[in-house]
This record gives sequence, C-alpha cells and structure tokens, in this order.
Amino acid sequence: MEHVVKNESGKLYSLSVILITKNEEDRIERCLKSVLSIADELVVLDSGSSDQTVEIAKEYTEKVFETDWPGYGPQKQRALEKAGCEWVLSIDADEALSTELSDEIHRVLSGSPKEIGYKLPWAVTIFGKTLNHGRSARAPLRLFKREGAGFSPAKVHEKILLPKGKIKTLKGRLFHYTHRDFEHTLFKNADYAWLGAKERYAAGKKGWGLPGATFRAVWVFFQVYVIRGGFLDGSVGFLMAVIYSQVTFNKYAGLWSLYRQDKLNNNNIDN
Repeated sequence: MEHVVKNESGKLYSLSVILITKNEEDRIERCLKSVLSIADELVVLDSGSSDQTVEIAKEYTEKVFETDWPGYGPQKQRALEKAGCEWVLSIDADEALSTELSDEIHRVLSGSPKEIGYKLPWAVTIFGKTLNHGRSARAPLRLFKREGAGFSPAKVHEKILLPKGKIKTLKGRLFHYTHRDFEHTLFKNADYAWLGAKERYAAGKKGWGLPGATFRAVWVFFQVYVIRGGFLDGSVGFLMAVIYSQVTFNKYAGLWSLYRQDKLNNNNIDN
C-alpha cells in the first residue's frame, strides 16, 4: 500500500498556482482570492505593469517576479520553472475559480488521482452575461502534475505539454472575465490577430491569401454561432461569433500582408 505523506498544511497534495500579469490591478485580487483555499504556493510573473498589479500581488505572496515580455508560452514556462509543488494550476489574472470548482479540485487532488491533468470548463462572462455555448463552452487544460510538464514556446495560444497519461475534465466552472469593455475587446483581439499572423509567417505557413481569410472567417462564424450553439446565448452570443470571425479574418489577412510586403521589398509584385 502506497504511503501518503501530508504537506505542511495537512493536505494530501501540494499545489502551486502560477499566473502572468501586466496592468491587472482591477482583476488580479479576485483571481488570487479564488485560489487561496487550495494553493500552497502563489507564483506571479509581471512584465512591466505601470499600475498597482505588483503591489497587490505582493499582499498575497512573496513570490512576485518582474521580468521582460518574451511571449505567452515562454513567460508561462518561466513561471512554471519557479513552481515547486507536485501539482500546478495555471490561471490568468482575468479568471477566477468558482467555489464549486475550488472544492472539486481539493476533493480530486486529495484522492491521490491517477490522472496527470485536468481541464477546467470555462464560464466566460462578458458584457454582463455568462456564456454557455459557442467557443466559450470550452474546457482548457489548466491543472496538471508538474513533473515532466512544460509550455510550448508559442508567443500566443500556447499549449501545456504533458507526458503520456490520462486527462479528465472537471465539472466546476472557471470564470473568465475576458474583456473589460468593447474598447478592450478591440485592442486585445487586434493584438492576438497580429501576433498569430506573425507566428504563422515565421513558421512559413500559408493562408490562401484574402480568399482564404474570408473563407476561414465565414466558417468560424458558422462554427461558433450555429454548430456550437452560440445563438443560444442571445445577442451577446451573436456578437462573440462576429468577433471570433473578425479575429480570424484579421489574422490571415495579416499573414497575407506580410507575404505581400516581402514581394514589394523584392520589387516582384504585379501592379
């Protein structure tokens, strides 16, 4: 029979919570408070906040580090390398555990689970509504065993890389307050689209030009609004389907523009 040793807090597991930040003073406290009951360690990496983010984080943990910005994947890898517990919860400052999810995580990890990772169902809350359908009805992988784990080096839309093993989806929901307002929506999505375009360009990927960008945008709208039931989320569901579609178009239009600029620089483009 395997001998289980309790950690200093008396729990049968240890959990590091890691997050990366920049100018999140209005959201980080809600995030940190939501994990306090289950976290043995909080690790915060900040990349140049000009507000009170760092000061607020230091009220909750001594492990606050100020760094440059190498992109999402590399920054989260830095945070992971500073974590020391058996389990790791990677959470964003605009997210918070529901009480149900916090209790479920504690219950599952206390049971010496066989799984190496867990997906946490999102509860995207935007424009005053919590979405249950569309692309918002996803469950990102966020909770995992630290040994052998890592983040992909992608500058945007990074992935958690785990050794072979079973991954399960929990039932409790992870609140995701993705956008502060519509202005924030526009700026954030433009940034994601351009980063995605540059990443694909650097990898030598093609996007079928502007016709390809248009086709992908139409497909994303249909997928989010119809196939994944975004229409069930009402007017906000429709708006989010349009926004996802727009981001997709901008990403591949940006990729087209980078290749076109190459041709212009080489003076080989047709008038």
